[in-house]
Amino acid sequence: MSAAHAVRLKRDAFGAIYRVDDGERIYIRRDTREANAAVRFVARAVAAREARALERLATVPGVPRLLRRDRDVVERSYIDGAPMQDAPPRGDVAYFRAARRLLLALHARGIAHNDLAKEPNWLVTSDGAPALVDFQLAIVSERHGRLFRLLAWEDLRHLLKHKRTYCPDALTPVERRVLARRSWISRAWAASGKRAYNFVTRRIFDWRDGEGRGQSPTHK
Repeated sequence: MSAAHAVRLKRDAFGAIYRVDDGERIYIRRDTREANAAVRFVARAVAAREARALERLATVPGVPRLLRRDRDVVERSYIDGAPMQDAPPRGDVAYFRAARRLLLALHARGIAHNDLAKEPNWLVTSDGAPALVDFQLAIVSERHGRLFRLLAWEDLRHLLKHKRTYCPDALTPVERRVLARRSWISRAWAASGKRAYNFVTRRIFDWRDGEGRGQSPTHK
């Protein structure tokens, strides 16, 4: 068997992400050994969070499978697809119906993705179906408490924002009411949280959204 070939998709203070082809399969590796020493413990924590969420979602289609995890490395299956902004599902009602079913499957298993405003985290697969990646900020809940329900609501609102962008005529009256109803989390984020997040992640840690952006369309 030939040696594995790894292509780096992203590098920042929290480590590196590689697409690896070992001759038998292609998969994604998140490697925190390349993280800055000062924040390596944070990098390990968010990688562990992603692994825990993927373990919980092992039977859900449209989500990467967890292949391996240890203190420093998380490996997950590769999904053949393009980020939403590179393959926009314009007028594709079926895509957004399937995306809502995917979200409901996550929430039923106690997972709120918590980062769905970003189009690179939504994929359009090679057969036109939705898929989700990048579960670093996901919340794993055992009891579906109030905070979890708020975050699940925000997941849905972010999906509907994308639907409003790419498929506005298909928004139902109920979906329009959901878009109009902003939670206190959303209001607080808009007021100050987003600016603080961007300053810390981009100015201090050089952490960019959208792993693999600029690579070939099938990069997740």
